[in-house]
Amino acid sequence: MKSHKKIIIEYIQIIFGASLVGLGYNLFLLPAKIAAGGISGISTLLFEVYEFSPALLQFAVNIPIFIVGWLTLGRDFSGKTLVGTFWVPLVIFLSADISFGVTDHFIGAVYGGIVLGIGLGIVYLAGGSTGGTAALAQVLKKFTGLSSGYSQLAVDGAVEIASLIVFNLEITLYALMSIYISSKVIDRIQLRTASSQLILIITKEEERIRKLIHEHIDRGYTKIESVGGYSGEERSMILSVTGNKEAIQLKKWLKEEEPNSFVVFINASDILGRGFTIEKYHGQNL
Repeated sequence: MKSHKKIIIEYIQIIFGASLVGLGYNLFLLPAKIAAGGISGISTLLFEVYEFSPALLQFAVNIPIFIVGWLTLGRDFSGKTLVGTFWVPLVIFLSADISFGVTDHFIGAVYGGIVLGIGLGIVYLAGGSTGGTAALAQVLKKFTGLSSGYSQLAVDGAVEIASLIVFNLEITLYALMSIYISSKVIDRIQLRTASSQLILIITKEEERIRKLIHEHIDRGYTKIESVGGYSGEERSMILSVTGNKEAIQLKKWLKEEEPNSFVVFINASDILGRGFTIEKYHGQNL
């Protein structure tokens, strides 16, 4: 059970991270016409075509998305998601009159991606979300069976196609570059990662860990019987290799479900074997 102090700190982190997201949008992405996916990308496009207020548009669009996500995903939508979802458009509204935004497409894409990635990384570290198309992707995943990555790609891909129509190929390529930069910054903040993670878990609760790994992230593991050097107690050492997003999910669940387990995350740059260089399941077509 989390202490009240811990919960307050997490909400402060979400507010700070969401503030960076809003400022990054107004300082870099909007003036440089970078539609970097998501609701912010949609608001950039509609601002260019119809001069709709980005803050009011994001606020209005996020309301039905939040309701659909809450009805569809239930407990996965919390107060943290509510704060993150609506704090971003509030910051965009309050900082709308900033007059020193960057109009250069390259600088806007690079620094917008960095600031956006830092902000989102901080929000995710605190267990929050900024809603938007991430929520739509989760709903799409539930009803189509697509992976999280493909679901997000499908939603953001539609935004980039629209960007190609409203702006041009050059600006759309800058937007794709900004999306890539922000995703790498998010990964760096959350796990300081290579492309994969080797996870070592020393625990007495092997069965609970097994369920977390198999049922939540659909990965395998290797068990090694071990003995504590200080306590002399027998424990299970579990080794599992996952991708970055899976490691982030597992890290969150382990903190909540198994806080007494000893866990080490190690960067793994080259992985050979099933689930990485060959199909995940026997007979699967990649």
